[in-house]
Amino acid sequence: MKVHPELHANRMETSAANLLTLPHGLIGFANYKRAELLYSPENPPFIWMKLLSAVDDLHFVVIEPGAHFPGYEPEIFDSDAELLDLRDPAEAMLLNIVTLRHGNPAEATVNLIGPLVVNRRTRSGRQLVISNYARYSANHSLIESSPAPVEQVTSHI
Repeated sequence: MKVHPELHANRMETSAANLLTLPHGLIGFANYKRAELLYSPENPPFIWMKLLSAVDDLHFVVIEPGAHFPGYEPEIFDSDAELLDLRDPAEAMLLNIVTLRHGNPAEATVNLIGPLVVNRRTRSGRQLVISNYARYSANHSLIESSPAPVEQVTSHI
């Protein structure tokens, strides 16, 4: 992934459809009630999520987990679905926050326990802890490491 130290909005795809409301903010960032998703064709599957406030903006890297974590089946509490006015599971868009380790992008992790769940119809979202959190990690490796190759030893008898 190519990381841009500065975000240039004119290089990212933006539209009104990419704006989200976050009535409760994100965990630890309650004052940020709006967000914009910025798609860069240079960096799929990563999405820049720009949290907006009157004072400053914050940026996070997020990923839609569907194609990248096939066994990921988060369950949300009925009360959270009701709060988000989710009438059907297909209305839910999941975004998981990616943590990049400075100096070593191969150690990037994804928070599978606390996704941002967005109602596609209302564009309202909330970060929540999934009900089946015990099955997942908040620091799931983004890049699965393969086992070290085993040297083949041949004998000459």
